[in-house]
Order: sequence, then structure tokens, then C-alpha cells
Amino acid sequence: MSTFKRAFDSMRHYPSAIAGLIIIGLLVAVSIYAVVSIPYSEAINLWSSQAEWSDTPRLARPAWFNLFRSQKLPGTTVVRTSDFSETVAPLTDTTSKITTVLSFDYEYELFPEEVNVFFTSEFSELKPQVTLTWIYPDGKEVRLFREPIGTDQRFSVSQDGQLSRTKLNGLSAHVGLFSDPFSDEPTVIPGTYQLRIDVMSFEPGTTVDARLVVYGSVHGVAGTDHRRRDLMIALLWGTPIALMFGLFAAVGSTLITFSIAAIGAWYGGWLDALIQRITEVNLQLPVLPILIMVGTFYSRSIWLILGVIIVLNIFSAGIKTYRAMFLQVKNSPFIEAARAYGASDMRIVFRYLIPKIAPVLVPNFVTLIPNFVFLEASLAVLGLGDPILPTWGKILDDAYKGGALYRGDYYWILQPAILLLFTGLAFAMLGFALDRIFNPRLRGV
Repeated sequence: MSTFKRAFDSMRHYPSAIAGLIIIGLLVAVSIYAVVSIPYSEAINLWSSQAEWSDTPRLARPAWFNLFRSQKLPGTTVVRTSDFSETVAPLTDTTSKITTVLSFDYEYELFPEEVNVFFTSEFSELKPQVTLTWIYPDGKEVRLFREPIGTDQRFSVSQDGQLSRTKLNGLSAHVGLFSDPFSDEPTVIPGTYQLRIDVMSFEPGTTVDARLVVYGSVHGVAGTDHRRRDLMIALLWGTPIALMFGLFAAVGSTLITFSIAAIGAWYGGWLDALIQRITEVNLQLPVLPILIMVGTFYSRSIWLILGVIIVLNIFSAGIKTYRAMFLQVKNSPFIEAARAYGASDMRIVFRYLIPKIAPVLVPNFVTLIPNFVFLEASLAVLGLGDPILPTWGKILDDAYKGGALYRGDYYWILQPAILLLFTGLAFAMLGFALDRIFNPRLRGV
């Protein structure tokens, strides 16, 4: 313990180690926040469910983009019938007309990306008939929709070709509904817009809830992807997954490798020879193709991939390095003293031999973590990541498949890439400093 205490006391003389620790501390804080604020089951459900993101714009840039623009990109506006009062006019004993006017202000200079109206209704047998009327700030009205609706239905205003051709002079609805469609060059008309919803109910107890969504071009801190998902979910949860994967893989493979090297060096003979031959064979095995085969033909579960990585890294080149160290310590006087008072072989290996060399594990272990983090991300980019987990590599894979580079959606790629870069940089700076601290030969370098 005194060795480690002196080592950590020496770290304050290495600015790179302090910087690495600060970044790692921030990553750990983000991991804790992600796990506490978004439970695992909720994060999986959010990332996998399409219905959860119906109110989110597709391929929206992060909201902070507006800090660098003079012409602000529009945000998303959501208005619901539950937020406004309704007027009920009975027509017969069973028929009534329910009217609700949704109102919102639009003060942006650019057009929205899309307009949708979502309906949720309850009825026994007869479907209610809904009429939607769009009201401009100057009072001009345009009928959008009139037909019976089911229990759960969406009206895609922006994709209504008939509305565009017959009432908006060929303009897309999300353009024509926010400008004068008959002007030479459509420009946004700022002001208060309204959507009047007239529901014709044909039986008592019928209810209709509506939700108007005017989709903008920016959303949240991290933006959205092609499936409307908030990238912040994957950026947050990708942090604990990356750290966990790297930590477990580094700890598991390093400790087992260290122990096997110590046992082989101590017992020698055929056991040591067997370990060396297995190591030499394993060094020739291509790790990445094996992982690709496992993910393709068996399972892409992150736990299985983690186990395979640990197994493939047990008999790594580190065994030969550690074996050379243990052979030097094997004949030390304190080992001879332990043998003299009758200590068993396993006690000597794990109580005296391994602790003597253990400090060299620390820098090696720290520098190994980002290697496994990048490996997990690489598998995800190749389409072999866990399909249900929101990870940094999964974001990169989706961005590649979604053509983010071709469309200029650089935020989609840069955010997870920067997090991977900082993770590798933090552990590298800390690992190199620890290597100088624990390796006397490097202290003056």
C-alpha cells in the first residue's frame, strides 16, 4: 500500500496525469448521471421504440447551433387539445359538435421541417368525423382535413399532396401554411397561428384528443438522428457502457494473464512450456475476425463479446513480459525465506510473488482500457454491436448508414467521435504518467 500511496502522491508533479484524471472524473460523473436519471430499462425502451419519438424532429441539429447563427433555426412546437378549452354544441340526442382551437406563436424567419397532427379517440361503434382548419395570423382559413378517424391516427400535413396542389399553389404544406403561397418568393409570415378542430360525435361518450406538432430544425443538446431519436440518450448511456466494457475487459484479461504468468514462472517445467506454446498459438489468431464471426453466426450480445475478448486476451504477449519479471523475482531472498518456513506454492505465488510485481500492472491496465473501448466501438461501426444498447459506436454506425457525411450532418458523427477521442486521451495521459512513476527507468525521461 505504501508503494501505491507514494505513487499517487507523485502524480501531482505530472500535469498530464492531473488532466487525465479530471477527464476520467467527468466521464465517471456523466456515467453516474446517466444511470440515475435514465434507468437502464427506460434507456433501452427509449432507444428501441419508434413511438416514443413522434414529437421529435428528424435529423435536427443541436440547439446550440443557434448560438453561432444570425438567422435562428426554428425549434419544435407541440400544442395539445388538453391545454385549451373546448366548445360542445349538441345537435341531436346522440350527435354533437365539439370545437377546439389550438393556438401558437411562430416568430422564426425560417420554415419548419414538417407538420403532423396526431389523434387519439374513444368511441363505441361510430367513428367521429374530424375537420381541421388552418387559420393564418391575418384570419385567412384553409381546410386541411375532413374524414372519420380511428382510435389512434396520424395526419401528415406535410405529405398531403392534394392539399399542396389544390390550396397551396404547389408548395409543401410546411412552407405554404407559414407564408403567402401565391407570392413570388414565399417568406415566413410571423405571428399567431391557429388550428381549429371540429369533431362531429355520433354517440354519447365519444372523446377526441389531438396534438399538433410543428417540427423544427434544432432539438436538445445533441440533436436527433434519422429515426427522430434524441442522440443525448446514446451519448449519455454510451459513457457507462464504454467505461464498463473497457474496465471489465482490461481487469479480467490483465489479472488472469498476470496470474497465469506467475504460476508458469514458479512451477516451470511442462506447465510453463504448455503456457508458452498456447500463448504463441494465440498470438497468431486474428482477434477482430474471430469477434466478427461470433457476432455474425452466434450472438451480438455485449456480454458474450466481452467474454470472448477476455478469453482471447488471456494468453497475450503480456504473459511473456510478466514471466520474465517473475523469473527475476523467483530467486529473491524473501522468496527463499518463504520457502524455508514452509509456505505452500500457491501462497508464495499469490502472497509474495504477484504483489512484488503488481505495481507494473497499474500503467499497463490503465492504457489497456481505451483499447477495449475503441474495439467495442469498432464492432458497433461494423454492425456487430449489441443491437439494443445505445452506445457511441452505434451512433457512428447509424450515421454511416444514414449518409450523415453526404448530407452534412457532421454533429451526428463528431459528438461520439470526440467522446471516444477524449476517453482515449485521458487514459493515455494517465497511463504514461503512471508508467514513469512505477518504472524507475523512465522517471528521468
